Amino acid sequence: MLEQKVNEIFGDAEPTGFGTGWWSGVLSAFFGLLAFGAVICLHFPNVLSTPELRPYYSLPVIRMLIQAVIAGAIVFGVISAMLRRKKVLALTGMSFSLAATLLGGSSVPINGELTNGPAIGLDWFLLDMLLVTLIFSPIEVLWPAYPKQSVFRREWLNDIVYFLSTHLPIQLTSFLILLPATQLTAILNLSSVTGQITRLPWLVQFFLAVLVADLAQYFIHFSFHKVPWMWRFHAIHHSSKALDWIAGSRAHLVEDVVVRGFILIPMMLIFPHEINVAYLFFVNVHATWTHCNFGPTVKWLEPFLIQARYHHWHHTSQTEALDKNFAIHFPWIDRIFGTHYLPEGGKWPDTYGLHNEPIPAGFVAQFFYPFRRNKAA
Repeated sequence: MLEQKVNEIFGDAEPTGFGTGWWSGVLSAFFGLLAFGAVICLHFPNVLSTPELRPYYSLPVIRMLIQAVIAGAIVFGVISAMLRRKKVLALTGMSFSLAATLLGGSSVPINGELTNGPAIGLDWFLLDMLLVTLIFSPIEVLWPAYPKQSVFRREWLNDIVYFLSTHLPIQLTSFLILLPATQLTAILNLSSVTGQITRLPWLVQFFLAVLVADLAQYFIHFSFHKVPWMWRFHAIHHSSKALDWIAGSRAHLVEDVVVRGFILIPMMLIFPHEINVAYLFFVNVHATWTHCNFGPTVKWLEPFLIQARYHHWHHTSQTEALDKNFAIHFPWIDRIFGTHYLPEGGKWPDTYGLHNEPIPAGFVAQFFYPFRRNKAA
C-alpha cells in the first residue's frame, strides 16, 4: 500500500516526542509542500485558482504568507536535521522550499488577464489545509482523547485524498450543491420572510440559521442511515476505525453533494446571504472539531452544543449507540426525536467503524462501493 511505503520512507523507530526533531521535520515537509503548491498557483492562476475566491484575496497578504511558509520550511528543516538521525523529512521540506524559491517564490508576477473559466481549486485546498491543520492538529497532540492514537494513524493518507477530492473540484461541487436551492429560489419568492428575518438582531438570525440547518441535517442524516441504498454511501463516512479532524473529510462525493444541497435549500430561501456565509464558516469549523481526537469537554455545555465526545458516540461500532446522535450542532434535537445517546462519567467509545459490514480499502474502491450490487440483498 502507498501509505505503508510513505511511512517506511519518512518514518523511523526513534522517539517522536517534542525535542526529538520529529515534529519540526513534519512541519518542514508540510510547509515545503504548501509553499511549492502556492508558487505553482501564482504561475498558473487561471487554471489552479478558484475564480469565485479571487475577489476575496489580498495579494500582498498571500505573498507574505507564501514567504512565511518558505521560511518556516527551511527553519524547521534545519532544526530537524540537527536533532534527528534520519533526515528524509527535513530534506523533503527544504527541497520543496528551495524549488519554490527557484520558481520565483512569493514574487512571481501575475501575468495576463484572469478569466472566470474552469479551474482546479488548488488554492482552496492549500489555504484550507493550512488553516485547519494549524487549528486542529495542535489541540489533538496536546489534549487527545486517545493519547496512544498517532497523528499518522492507519488510513490517514486515504483521508487526505478525501480532503483533496472535495477541494480540487470546488467549481463542480459548488455548482451541484447550489443548484437545487438556486432553482427553488427562482420559483419561490420568500423575500418577505427574508425581510422579516433581517429585522432581527444578528445573533438571533445566526441562531435561527443554525437551528434550521441542523433540523434539515437531522432528517437527511437520518435518511442516510435508514434507507438502504443511501446507507451504502454514508457507510463510507462511518468506515473510519479512528477519528480525528481529517477523518471527518471521509465522505462519498454523492453524499456530500446531497447533504449540503439539501441543507442549503431552506437556508437560501429564508436567510440573507451574509448569514448563510457565516453559517458555512461555522459549520466547517464546528463539524471538523466534533470529529477531533480532542479530550476536554465543557460539561455544562453538553446539553446545549455538540462537542467531540457526543459525535464520537455517533461513530462507534458499539451496539448500544448505533443509529444515535444524528444532529450536528444541538444535542437536544436528538432528545426531541428519541435518538440521543451520551453515557455518564465522560466515557468515550471503545471501538469505531462499521458494525459487521466490510468496506473495501482505498479511495477508488470506496467510491465505487455504493454502486455495486449488494450481494446480501
